[in-house]
Amino acid sequence: MLRKKTCIAMLLAGGQGSRLGILTKNVAKPAIPFGGKYRIIDFPLSNCTNSGIDTVGVLTQYQPLELNAYIGSGAPWDLDISNGGVFVLPPYQKATSLEWYKGTANAIYQNMAFIEQYNPDYVLILSGDHIYKMDYNAMLDFHIRNGADATIAVREVPWEDTSRFGIMNTDSAGKIVEFEEKPKNAKSNKASMGVYIFTWEKLRYYLTEDEADKKSSNDFGKNIIPNMLNDKQVLYAYDFVGYWKDVGTIESLWEANMDLLESPMPIDMHDKKWRIFAKNPGMPPHYIADGATVTDSLITEGCEVYGKVNHSILFAGVIIEEGANVEYSVIMPGSVIRRGAVVRRSILAENATVSAGAIVGEKEGNIAVVGQGVNVPAGASVSAGQQVDENTEF
Repeated sequence: MLRKKTCIAMLLAGGQGSRLGILTKNVAKPAIPFGGKYRIIDFPLSNCTNSGIDTVGVLTQYQPLELNAYIGSGAPWDLDISNGGVFVLPPYQKATSLEWYKGTANAIYQNMAFIEQYNPDYVLILSGDHIYKMDYNAMLDFHIRNGADATIAVREVPWEDTSRFGIMNTDSAGKIVEFEEKPKNAKSNKASMGVYIFTWEKLRYYLTEDEADKKSSNDFGKNIIPNMLNDKQVLYAYDFVGYWKDVGTIESLWEANMDLLESPMPIDMHDKKWRIFAKNPGMPPHYIADGATVTDSLITEGCEVYGKVNHSILFAGVIIEEGANVEYSVIMPGSVIRRGAVVRRSILAENATVSAGAIVGEKEGNIAVVGQGVNVPAGASVSAGQQVDENTEF
């Protein structure tokens, strides 16, 4: 057994992310680029580092190659230590079969041996598809002070949105008395953020019981939490105040990127006391040519801008040729917008090309998406809400 840890984190990063369409065709959702320099998984990993949690298991399953390569040794997040660090934990072959993760609870159950190595007092469960900054250590202190068996981070959402979330009903002290999964008529607007702290002894028991129930969905929200409440375990809601965004859809991913262009920025990316760490390619400084126009945008290293860019985010190595016009868009690494092309309200995946005179997206309507490595031919049009992959015919 390795040196005992007070708390370790388990980061759920194995979902397919089907609502992100072609953006997750070849890459896991947590590895999707975000904000010009980052990937989605940088946020929970950086939160762990800033919170003093130095042991993180990352549970992968769907299209893990790029995510695994990105995490590497964990050095960018100071998680390359000898007793702990970051570990990629895919499903593995057992004596009789290969078991894919059947649900969030089953994913943790399959990795109990990893947790047991550190004999922790507490286990932090995280999702890999949220953009936020949070002090998990403050949440752990809250959990310990209240003698809780489980603590669930919650945030207040507009009442009209409560039917989209798991809702925690609490007493005046914050103790959870009832859990409602996507209620039509909610009694509270405290929505679960998918961030949990469990006392390990109790979590181990309920994971084992859940696995033995063949009718279970093996899910924290549907099974583990309701079972603990039914057994009168002590569950508390931890109120989170601050920016939080679930980027599980194309619209929410686009919105979260656009949020970075607000003034003041709703999530401070320049806070030196709570840095968001990332593994970035080494590139030369960005270049804005004479005659180019860039307004209200984030431009990352290695970019070359000869045309017009407005209210957009350009990742590393993007090229905007003379006469091209980009507005309200997210252009991921290595993409090229050729002369005379127009890109509006769109997301371009890595290494996409919009050829000369092509038009992608419209001034209004849903977000248009161009897939990884896809070439939109010269003069072609991509309408609002359309998703273009290598099989699209123009």
